[in-house]
Amino acid sequence: MRRSTVVAVCGHESDGGRAVRDLLDPGVSRVSGGRELFRRVRASRTRGEDVCVVPMTLGRDPELVADAARTLLGLTPEERAGTVLAEPFGTAEHLVGWLRAAATRVPEDRALLVTAPSGDPFADADLFRIARLVRQYGRHRTVEVALTGGDPDPAEGVRRCRALGAERVVLLPAAWAAPPVPDPGHCEPGGPLLTAPATAGVLDARVGDAWHRHERHADDGLSRGLTAAHGHGHSHSHGPGDDGHSHAPDGHGHAPDGHSHGPGGPGRGHVHGHIHGPGPGHAHGPDAGGRANGAPGVPASAPATPTAARTSSVSHALPPSRSLR
Repeated sequence: MRRSTVVAVCGHESDGGRAVRDLLDPGVSRVSGGRELFRRVRASRTRGEDVCVVPMTLGRDPELVADAARTLLGLTPEERAGTVLAEPFGTAEHLVGWLRAAATRVPEDRALLVTAPSGDPFADADLFRIARLVRQYGRHRTVEVALTGGDPDPAEGVRRCRALGAERVVLLPAAWAAPPVPDPGHCEPGGPLLTAPATAGVLDARVGDAWHRHERHADDGLSRGLTAAHGHGHSHSHGPGDDGHSHAPDGHGHAPDGHSHGPGGPGRGHVHGHIHGPGPGHAHGPDAGGRANGAPGVPASAPATPTAARTSSVSHALPPSRSLR
């Protein structure tokens, strides 16, 4: 593997990097995004070091990846020539697998409380989906969710588990940061999610893959990183009277930049995949290729026929029913 400086860019899942301090090798730099990331990469490039940036999300913070890519675009061409952006440390699918593995270490008569710091509404909603999959393919009857700094919080989560009949509750962290145990008399910690050796192994794999793509395909990862948050939000069709086209000047979105609907101004909000009116070529999900709601492999509905387009002004994007197996 190519030798390089590794910069781990951290977000709310790791409490700004503090929660991964004891899991990362001392040679790995921990930074938050934005200016701190920019300064660290620029300083390394000035010393002639190649740099690999790894977004330390476990799958619930796609904006961390997109923000890192936007930050690295601010480097000079010479600085970018020796800089790559790796794939995120984990995806939601990885997180489900890691949680399922952690759950196997918990006695069957315990309730599982999947905990994570509160993020945006879509990341929080997705945590409920993740917890449902952990329950679906596990052996624990009760699996609930708690959000540190959100609703329900860990204390409320423990109360819910107790109300469902659980004598003991294990807090299973779905983030780098594990919450304090709210009720030691009835619950216990179940973390960390990953050990230091496991974290080092995954990090090495992400760095190795990033340099492999760069050397074989001249791919620095920035283009892919910029689209990481596409589909992070809700997909919707417009109501009656929609002509199947956008109401924005560029014909694609409703905001001036054609994409951003969330707080923070153009280019920094949450990107909403739209399924516009009848006609092909209007699914603006993660890859504009027929994915809705950011769910890989779930196609949007087929384009309406000309007859259907004349009889209904409302398009529907309903994914077909699929087995989770």
